[in-house]
Amino acid sequence: MLQANDALDLSALGARYRAGSLRPSQTVAGILRRLEQRGDDKVWISRTPAAELETRAAELERRDAQDLPLYGIPFAVKDNIDVAGQPTTAACPEFSYVAEAHAAVVDALLAAGGLLIGKTNLDQFATGLVGIRSPYGTPVNPFDARYLPGGSSSGSAVAVAAGLVSFSLGTDTAGSGRVPAAFNNIVGLKPTRGLLSTRGVVPACRSLDCVSIFALTAADAATVLRCARGFDPADPFARHETAAARVLPRSFENCRIGVPREDQLEFFGNPDAPALFELMLARLEALGAKPVSVDFEPFLETARLLYEGPWVAERYVAIRAFVERHPEALHPVTREIIGGATRHSAIDAFTAYYRLKVLQRTAAAVWDAIDLMVAPTAGTIYRIDEVEADPVRLNSNLGRYTNFMNLLDLSGIAVPAGFQRDGLPFGVTLIAPAFADEALCALGALAQRAAVDTMGATGLALPDADREAATAGSRQTIELAVCGAHMSGLALNHQLTERGARLARRCRTAPHYRLYALTEFTPPRPGMLRADNGAAIEVEVWEVPAASLGGFVDAIPEPLGIGTVTLEDGRQVKGFLCEARAVGGARDITALGSWRRYASAEAA
Repeated sequence: MLQANDALDLSALGARYRAGSLRPSQTVAGILRRLEQRGDDKVWISRTPAAELETRAAELERRDAQDLPLYGIPFAVKDNIDVAGQPTTAACPEFSYVAEAHAAVVDALLAAGGLLIGKTNLDQFATGLVGIRSPYGTPVNPFDARYLPGGSSSGSAVAVAAGLVSFSLGTDTAGSGRVPAAFNNIVGLKPTRGLLSTRGVVPACRSLDCVSIFALTAADAATVLRCARGFDPADPFARHETAAARVLPRSFENCRIGVPREDQLEFFGNPDAPALFELMLARLEALGAKPVSVDFEPFLETARLLYEGPWVAERYVAIRAFVERHPEALHPVTREIIGGATRHSAIDAFTAYYRLKVLQRTAAAVWDAIDLMVAPTAGTIYRIDEVEADPVRLNSNLGRYTNFMNLLDLSGIAVPAGFQRDGLPFGVTLIAPAFADEALCALGALAQRAAVDTMGATGLALPDADREAATAGSRQTIELAVCGAHMSGLALNHQLTERGARLARRCRTAPHYRLYALTEFTPPRPGMLRADNGAAIEVEVWEVPAASLGGFVDAIPEPLGIGTVTLEDGRQVKGFLCEARAVGGARDITALGSWRRYASAEAA
């Protein structure tokens, strides 16, 4: 059975499922008891009926726990994300509609074995960082009910921190997936924009919106990310995953961490936050990090641009038809913010866009001197009554360290960083350029363990690192790098997909390989060979079910085979290589760096 004080982190539940000491039906029963005991905490807008959860649990129990990375894992989604058959309100009852299909990310998580418990409260139309702008009430901060839960993904964060679900989805346009994490002692991952599909998500600013992940640990966030990500051709804002512009290390040893200049740090009168931030930096230094002072002004100006510029007009566009029919349906503060968008003109839009391009170029130069940036997630935390008295200014203060990230195409993970003397949590965010998400999670795990030893507000200890690593390795998939006809959309890709393999990421190898065109095969294939005078070669890394790998390897013709391939970030995975004897008369295409480029040139 799932008892009231049992941990919900993925390693704890996964170990019990694999050992046979817990079944999904028992998890459902335990979660339902927790929800009943907690009462009306304003976390939920709607919940999956108990009978549906029990049916879902029974379906999972007919599957093998080893086959599904999220087998029986309870999760929640913010109520601006569609769930088939359930209403989507975006915290506005008059806006409510019943979704006909799951959002793409919900589909992916269910396919991975997740148990969807329900839909959570939010600042109306995802407008706010406070968590108190909802007609459904304010989710109770589990550390102190007088204080903000954080927003806009308020219910999603509290559900995780209170031990009601293992993880949850939020959204993050200006900080909504990070500020609530800081206020609840949990992890908030804001992935690279476009990495997770936003199809089926009520937009705030479509060009900036991200689906975010709240979890008890950074390792759990990484697992959920692997299950949820993937290019969605039906989402016009989706992006193909590419290699990060700069390789981010996976440890803090000699990692150059950029820190805003002391005169650019602002804690808004909080007496404890400055010392907590300094202590966190000291902890990272103890792990080997090398702090570098950086000019934070380009990031601060970009943050101001988000709400001073015409991007607020994009919020109006997202719900224009509804607002013009039902202006009275909006929360007063939401109406004030979104309603002001109509004053912006196309001239303003281009002026702001041009300024953004300058700021992007200026901010990009900062990364030449650092590997990673560390900043407070929020400079302070406010009481609810303080924000009710001054709603716009104090909300703006909370976005000082978050509003710039999507405009500058950065990825980030918010992690716990200690507690104030009054017991309220404090957090920092690790920031990197786009597509550094996996490495950020690895660094986030190290930072979280250095700062705290409990998860959320549960009082439960972080999982043992060895147990967590063992769980990650028990997913029974093997990472395989492919560089030719098995890549997405090419002739032999079906040999992977029909075995249940899943594209994990696109990247490049370390610069130690040469690539040859082996035209004697039908279809032609590349031969990749390790060489001292090599180059970086484009690859796709696929997660292949271990049970299917043997049959796949058996079908590989000589002189091709599977060996160990080193990727650009130093990780080693299994991958296609060829014997040296095969390339004697073959055309060397290393200079192209990509089988796709070669195939395109041949087709032309």
